[in-house]
Amino acid sequence: MIKSHFELGEGLYLLNHSVGRLPVDTPDYVQTHFFEPWRTGSPDPWGQWMQVFDTFQQALATLFNSQPQQFCPQVNLSSGLSKLLGAFTSPGQKKVILMTENDFPSMGFAAEYALPEGYQVRFIPKHLDILDMDVWHQYMTKDVYTVFITHAHYNTGKLAPVQKVIELAHEQGVLAIVDIAQSSGVVPIDFSLWNADVVLGSCVKWLCGGPGAGFIWFNAAMVGKLAPKDVGWFSHKNPFEFNIRHFEYADDAARFWGGTPSVMPYVVATHGINTLLDIGIQPIREHNQSITQRIVDSLDQTVVVSPVNQEQRGGTLVLKFQQQDEVVKALQHQKVKFDVRASGMRLSPHIYTDKSETDTLLDVFTQFN
Repeated sequence: MIKSHFELGEGLYLLNHSVGRLPVDTPDYVQTHFFEPWRTGSPDPWGQWMQVFDTFQQALATLFNSQPQQFCPQVNLSSGLSKLLGAFTSPGQKKVILMTENDFPSMGFAAEYALPEGYQVRFIPKHLDILDMDVWHQYMTKDVYTVFITHAHYNTGKLAPVQKVIELAHEQGVLAIVDIAQSSGVVPIDFSLWNADVVLGSCVKWLCGGPGAGFIWFNAAMVGKLAPKDVGWFSHKNPFEFNIRHFEYADDAARFWGGTPSVMPYVVATHGINTLLDIGIQPIREHNQSITQRIVDSLDQTVVVSPVNQEQRGGTLVLKFQQQDEVVKALQHQKVKFDVRASGMRLSPHIYTDKSETDTLLDVFTQFN
């Protein structure tokens, strides 16, 4: 039974948009791949620890149908985006980074402060529908250098038409960066179909891989064009050259790595990814949508902030009732774990959420619907 493979705690856990649950055998995996090399490694643990990053990159490559060397470990998305934007050369006529006001705020913060002088951030207003390609056409003006596309939006659950936006961007000579923090692990993603330039992601949410293990992926044709300023010996083509007067960028995504990395977060993340790969992302997607659609179908549509059409919805369902405070208290009384943002309450069922458990939600909702 899949539920037995995860530490679920008490109550109904619907916070997978924030932190995915711990696979029960993660501590044993960490003991074997992190602590044991530290305890017994000879002459030191790094010989075994370096294999951690190889397995992490291979797991990502399998998950997204790509190549391991196209992934570079990052602490989180903000760090990865800052390194990326800081590597941009001085702007020409194209100097705008296009984002939306519904992107995760941390991405906007990073863009505002990491961009070289001469660039500027332009936002698509929050009231405009990112599902409407006419909106993207309107804002993809001739001065746009890069478009930042959030795949699944944290505050609405909307699933952006990523592939279509990338195609539009490339038609106009615009670089396409995609944020998959809220979709990886619950929506099947194939990088070979998207043909994005750069993708940023994290393992803490649906991938059940804990915090501290993010990643940045580069299209093979893109990485050699960028020279990051935030470098370290792991960014070097030959990290063990040890010549302080000579630095040469790694040929692949590793040039964005930096100095000595943390190890344990990537041990945890690799196990989380492989656990989900064993289950299958498509079955996870189908299970998630069967639950959220059942909830959508039971409610007055004015309550549903997320798209009613499940093809336009990520893993998170956002609802906003007229009596929101009362609904929140009723769910909390039933020990349902969720959170609330300005746009509404966020509910995110995973593969370990029983369909029968949603009866608890429906019983509460029918009182206020």
